[in-house]
Amino acid sequence: MRIGELASQAGVSVRSLRYYEEQGLLTSTRSASGQRHYQEDDVERVRFLQRLYTAGLSSRTIAELLPCVDSPSEETSDAALARMAQERERLSEHIDDLMRTRDALDGLMAGARAHREGLRVSDSTEAHSMAH
Repeated sequence: MRIGELASQAGVSVRSLRYYEEQGLLTSTRSASGQRHYQEDDVERVRFLQRLYTAGLSSRTIAELLPCVDSPSEETSDAALARMAQERERLSEHIDDLMRTRDALDGLMAGARAHREGLRVSDSTEAHSMAH
């Protein structure tokens, strides 16, 4: 099938498919006129690549995992699981950093609210004093 058909069936852009090829994640054959041609199995491969990207994996990491998909064995499965565990740890550390950042922002917001309340009380006290 041609690139547009694969893009349509897999639910991605033609640009994404070209990127996947550049990264070595997807291969095609070329016609005499230079058009890319793909296999029916490539629809599922592209959907799989999309799931890996959605899981937060980079192109480099995905390329490291593909031997498990392309040549499944106990060795490639172990390597893929170890690599995914590393990515999970990296994501967990990033989540922890984001939570600390969010907590710091919550503290700043609480301080700003308290300051604002102080302004409101001060303004109403001033207005009350001026009225008398």
